[in-house]
Amino acid sequence: MTRFGLFIILVFSFAIIWAQDNASEYTKVLTQRSEKIVDVLNLTDKSVYNKVVGAVVDQYKNVGRINDRAEDAKKQTKQITDKTAKELKVTAIENERNADLYNQYCMFIGNLSPYLDEKQITAVKDGLTYGVVKVTYDSYLDMIPSLKDFEKQQIYAWLVEAREHAVCASSSKDKHGWFGKYKGRINNYLSKQGYDVQAERKGWEERLKAQGKSL
Repeated sequence: MTRFGLFIILVFSFAIIWAQDNASEYTKVLTQRSEKIVDVLNLTDKSVYNKVVGAVVDQYKNVGRINDRAEDAKKQTKQITDKTAKELKVTAIENERNADLYNQYCMFIGNLSPYLDEKQITAVKDGLTYGVVKVTYDSYLDMIPSLKDFEKQQIYAWLVEAREHAVCASSSKDKHGWFGKYKGRINNYLSKQGYDVQAERKGWEERLKAQGKSL
């Protein structure tokens, strides 16, 4: 074997080892993150605990792969010069992404269902989305104490819907982005219901300030 051939083999071997180390470290980080989410369930059966943690880790990995694949495909569309053709291609990519994420979501819930009840599954979803549903819902109730019951129900329903999307978002930014979209919908709804959302928010900030608190 020539020196050059040996050099190529060594480079290739080091590349494989580096990739394996990176994958191992990535899995380690996701496992630690998943354990923090599952720990709040206080599962006493170690086997069940490990299966649930594994399901959450797989959710992180699979959602990441799906979204990365879609983003890479969209980057490739920059080479398409025809505007209509480009738009059609991007739409097709997004449709495929949404279908894949829906299937992944169903698989995720299916993997949790044998071990967790509905309340526990909701807790896992909240863990994946930083508990934004409760924080945002409580904030609306505190900001507008005069909300009627049916208005509260609508706000909560939309926040839950946002969480369903956010569970399949890869980054913190994208997860919060889903809640941002639905908060815009909620604010528009409240405006149509006759609330001055900006005035309500200003009044809320003043009340918090008087209590020595802040948003």
